Amino acid sequence: MKRRVFLAASLPVALSACGADNIWASDEQVRAARYVSPEPPSITLLTVIGIPRGEGGHSALMFNGSQRVIYDPAGSWQHPHIPERRDVLYGITDNFKNFYIDYHARSTYWVAEDTVFVSREVADLAIRRAEANGSGNKSFCAVESAGVLSGVPGFERVPRGFSPLRLRNWFLTLPNVQSKRHMDGDPANNHDVLLRQKDGRIVGYDRR
Repeated sequence: MKRRVFLAASLPVALSACGADNIWASDEQVRAARYVSPEPPSITLLTVIGIPRGEGGHSALMFNGSQRVIYDPAGSWQHPHIPERRDVLYGITDNFKNFYIDYHARSTYWVAEDTVFVSREVADLAIRRAEANGSGNKSFCAVESAGVLSGVPGFERVPRGFSPLRLRNWFLTLPNVQSKRHMDGDPANNHDVLLRQKDGRIVGYDRR
């Protein structure tokens, strides 16, 4: 299935059918979507984890610096109001952050949100590295995420490899990590989730 088709069939399919693309939103779209969060600068690893076996399904990064973006290498979430440039998603307000998490969290997957607070300079460097990295290939989400982090001060020892769980386990060893667990009882089908999100509505989920 081609990436960014709006009516994705299911989460397992969406996670596995991730391929590189060259989506390039205009400068005007990126400028208009820009969102500056009042929260402290940070780098967040988002990991999609299977239920009940605990397998790693997907890795993505959220950077909160001079703006807040999500780097979603070979990911499948999209929204008509979120411009993208080669896997970097702009305009990540709290609502769109919740949309992103809600899309991935279902009866068969939960989402780990692990955050490290950094300086504004470090967060902006991470954003620039994500923008320069280009689109990720199918199944390379952990590889691309680690590649971006490897050039960021404090994250140089990040392990390389295809395992989202290995990447998360290392991230959890960083000082002062703050973690959240997002769970949602929705069926393992994100067709309806994208339709609801298109209309600006979000389904509730548990945050633990």
